Amino acid sequence: MRNQWRWLLLLRCHSRSRLLISTLPHSQVNSTRSISSWSLLSPPHPRRVTINQFHNPPMSLRFFSSSELAVEPTKDQPDQNQIAVLTDIFSRTQMSNEKIKLQLESNNIVITHDLVLNALKNLQSAPDVARRFFKWVSKSDNEKRLSSKSYNLMLGVLLGNGFVKEFWDMVGTMKKKGYGVSKGTFVKALEKFEKDGMSDDVKKLKDLYASGSTDNSVENLCSRVCRAIRSELWGDNVEKRLRGLNVEFSSELVSMVVDNLGIGANKGLIFFRWVEESGLCKHDERTYNAMVRALASEDASNKFWRVVDEMRNAGFEMYRDTYVDVLGRFVKKGMIKDAVDLYEFAMGGLNKPSVHDCTFLLRKIVVGKELDMNLLSRVVRIFREGGNVITNSAFDAVLKSLTSVARVGECNSIIKALEEGGFQLNGTLQRKIASQLSRGGKHDEAGEFMDNMEASDSTPDHKIWASLVEGYCLAGDLEKASDSFRKMVEKVDASSTGYALELLVSTYCRKNRAADSYKFVTEMIDGKDLQPWHSTYKILIGMLLAQGGFKEALDVLPLMKKQGYPPFLEPFIEYLSKCGSPDDAIAFSKAMTVKRYPSTSVFLQLFEAYFKVGRHNEAQDFLAKSPRYIRNHADVLNMFCSVKSGEKAPAITMAA
Repeated sequence: MRNQWRWLLLLRCHSRSRLLISTLPHSQVNSTRSISSWSLLSPPHPRRVTINQFHNPPMSLRFFSSSELAVEPTKDQPDQNQIAVLTDIFSRTQMSNEKIKLQLESNNIVITHDLVLNALKNLQSAPDVARRFFKWVSKSDNEKRLSSKSYNLMLGVLLGNGFVKEFWDMVGTMKKKGYGVSKGTFVKALEKFEKDGMSDDVKKLKDLYASGSTDNSVENLCSRVCRAIRSELWGDNVEKRLRGLNVEFSSELVSMVVDNLGIGANKGLIFFRWVEESGLCKHDERTYNAMVRALASEDASNKFWRVVDEMRNAGFEMYRDTYVDVLGRFVKKGMIKDAVDLYEFAMGGLNKPSVHDCTFLLRKIVVGKELDMNLLSRVVRIFREGGNVITNSAFDAVLKSLTSVARVGECNSIIKALEEGGFQLNGTLQRKIASQLSRGGKHDEAGEFMDNMEASDSTPDHKIWASLVEGYCLAGDLEKASDSFRKMVEKVDASSTGYALELLVSTYCRKNRAADSYKFVTEMIDGKDLQPWHSTYKILIGMLLAQGGFKEALDVLPLMKKQGYPPFLEPFIEYLSKCGSPDDAIAFSKAMTVKRYPSTSVFLQLFEAYFKVGRHNEAQDFLAKSPRYIRNHADVLNMFCSVKSGEKAPAITMAA
């Protein structure tokens, strides 16, 4: 029996291998026929050949389109974007072939067999666009992208939109090319003609069927070939059946068979080798891509890479659809190293993958079970050697992925790896990282990040320090937030610390530590000559009063006056009217000014507030302790007389 190696390959993985081996003739087991031409099916090499070993690829090689993979690659999504562009281009009736080519190139669209099929499927209801597109492909250098399946899809477009004459014209063209009408198209056409009462066309279609044109469609031939291959383990009987089919093994048929076998990659690879060794088909771009896809779908990494390397040596391009499909399979299976190998292979071609491919891989690496920094550095190196630089938007995507798996603490090592690839953090990302590290409780990593920035040319500015403080505040770590603020004061101009100080004051107060917040503010004012914002003083006064710190709140008023801010009266008046004593009210009135008591309006507001809450006795005691010019003031006397007589006290306009 010929090609004993095929038997052995299949027997190794077949569940009944022991039984089958025991039934093999002794002469077959001891066959010594040379199998040097089948080296791709031999045991794996110790080390796979990589792109770096091919220093001089043919200039005609084209491997990948430069279309972008903005998100995780899928087989459908990129095509939908391209089909939208194709629809737009071929909707324009007045456009020369040269302009069409330019439009396709500017949109990074490479016409592939799969793209033609997907486009025709999506243009069923746009016959004019489909016709222009199909005609352009058939008359351009892309004619080889058309297949029997393409023609049958176009027949469906014509049939569904009433172009009967063009339907029959295309059937004639297909006959000349050796293509047949598929069974599915035949059935639909027959239903259409019978429904519309087109008896002549019904007869013509049945005559076509009787002539065997439909039986010889590539789809039918593929089905027959697949049945023969699936019938039993590969051997002389299978080869005899295949030869007995009297089929012309075109590249379209071979690729369709490989795509549709569905019984594992081994038989597909055996068929792939046999059909060329037998002189029945010389492999081309289409058949190689089909074989690559089939091998990628199985756990056949070594065989996959051997065929990929062989395809490149033969000068063939890997389709964009194949690249996207294989990359997606590798990532889905967690084969990130193979995905990076594929990316390196692509970057070694003439048409590089887009920058989004690099971002996609970096994101997948950082969310893996283990963070492989060597693999990450390798992707960065490959990307840089391709003449590219990591962008801040790319790093932002990587940072989001890191955060999603709680690995933000690895930021420093990742930044270092990216910087070796020419990456430079912008201010927005620096602030984001500082905040996330401190918010996540990564104290050592946050300190290392700030130290690294100081050691570089991008010294942290006040916004980055503020982000660090903000992160600690959000985490509720007041000690770290305070320490970071003190360091900030040493590093940046005092006038730029207002935002961070207010964050810190607000956080202290939310933690019911308004008194500690006051101490910290006075420490910064006395020792560092800081000038808090007016809003910061307002927050501090309000929270001190709410948390029983009346005396400290009074002490804030002179600090405000020193900076030229108007006093903040409302919370004091509300506090005193509800729970303050007359002595507290006198202390407040004295704290309002340095040399004398405040204006009469302030006293009037306090009296009115007392009366509103029904604390008449406290109002009377406060009046008794007030200065003489207040006790004798006409407005004050009128207010007390009105209240005593049962009238409503006159409203007082708030004044500073």
